Amino acid sequence: MSDEIEWIDEEAGPVVRPYAMTGGRTKPSSTAFDLLSMVVATGAEISPRAHLGSQHRRLLSLVGRARPIAEIASDVQLPIGVIRVLLGDLLDQGLILVRQPMPATASPAQSLLQEVINGLRAL
Repeated sequence: MSDEIEWIDEEAGPVVRPYAMTGGRTKPSSTAFDLLSMVVATGAEISPRAHLGSQHRRLLSLVGRARPIAEIASDVQLPIGVIRVLLGDLLDQGLILVRQPMPATASPAQSLLQEVINGLRAL
């Protein structure tokens, strides 16, 4: 039987509770995981010693292109805390990179954005 099978009871929901997916851990190994942090796979080979479960592999398959953590959690329908712990495992293995969100002070000035909008309207 494949470990990729999702064990779901139609009435009860997931049979495996989220804390079981993380081995009871509630804190990620890194503080790099903001809701808007972008995660992308490094493309590194998975070490034979790595103990990755089906959820780890599922997350890896989702981050072939950079995606925010909140979007990943929504796609796999798991709590953000569980996602952070699992992504921490992948980060420790060197299988993902985490890019912090752009700080608000680095965003374009409102006047520049207004000029762009006005330029687009003029077209």
